[in-house]
Amino acid sequence: MALVISLSIIGILLIIAEILLIPGFFITGLLGLASVTASCFFAFDRFGQTGGIITIAVNIIVTLAAILLSMRGKTWDKVALTAQIDSRTDSNPEDKGIVAGCGGVTVTRLNPMGKVLINGHIVEASAENGIIDENTPVEVISTESNRIYVKSK
Repeated sequence: MALVISLSIIGILLIIAEILLIPGFFITGLLGLASVTASCFFAFDRFGQTGGIITIAVNIIVTLAAILLSMRGKTWDKVALTAQIDSRTDSNPEDKGIVAGCGGVTVTRLNPMGKVLINGHIVEASAENGIIDENTPVEVISTESNRIYVKSK
């Protein structure tokens, strides 16, 4: 009896996990279905036709109830991502007064990209060639399509 109940519970939990936690993985749902089927098989084998039919009915009812309870809105509210994304892309370098010829200093190592302090703004920049170490004076070479290219002074 414990084997039949254990297989049923494990199978139902795996089916719910397939629906809620890892949809599209398919193996979890397949293992859940196999576990529920095995519980029905063992119920027929150990308890006869009546025990097997009762196990099938209980598995169907409990699985449907578990799916319906997990699909309620309150369940999804606990699982769903509710964070609002209110960030925006960085403005053009020219809007910050960053143009070719401006000087600055690297905040992080440019390998080939990193952070640079230019005109009081920490921005992401690309090294013209090679690696530029941290705290190295740099000069802006160009700004193309919102990218800043620098070289060491």
